[in-house]
Amino acid sequence: MRGFELRANWLGFDAIAGVDEAGRGPLAGPVVAAAVIFPSGYTNGEIRDSKKLTPLKRETLYKIIRDDAISVGLSAIEASTIDRINILQATLAAMKTAVLSLSPQPDYILIDGTNNIDIPILQETIIRGDSLSVSIAAASIIAKVSRDQLMDRYHVLYPQYNFLKNKGYGTKEHREAVKKYGRCKIHRRSFKIK
Repeated sequence: MRGFELRANWLGFDAIAGVDEAGRGPLAGPVVAAAVIFPSGYTNGEIRDSKKLTPLKRETLYKIIRDDAISVGLSAIEASTIDRINILQATLAAMKTAVLSLSPQPDYILIDGTNNIDIPILQETIIRGDSLSVSIAAASIIAKVSRDQLMDRYHVLYPQYNFLKNKGYGTKEHREAVKKYGRCKIHRRSFKIK
């Protein structure tokens, strides 16, 4: 999980940020991006793709990452903006803001997926990067836990959709609630609900 970071170090880069997002697919709520810079040579065998971890393990690692990282950046783009600019552009905008909020700024960026960020910093995209890079995996955990916390707060405002359980994803229960109650303020109108 450290290969991409080690190679970047070998090439002379010091502040390497991993970047990932959570929430591209849900019917409701924001897309959240995170960026994480670890100290050079950092390792933690428990950090992996957030989707492969239990909620409790993600919460535990979230705290560890926050403590161990040099810097953590976070950004959320709400449903209304997703509807206006589309989910890909919203994701890239969230990633850019997350990177720009890092201090110090990175000199190299590792990004999960295939799309570069519009920012003048050398960057590398990695398909399944959250399974191949410790800093991207850490960013995936920060983004997922942060988004889940937001959705838990939205559940208090809109309990009829059970965001506490589905986090805005299109479960059968969630789709049936939309049929019964209509869409609320945080639903993505540009996303079709079957």
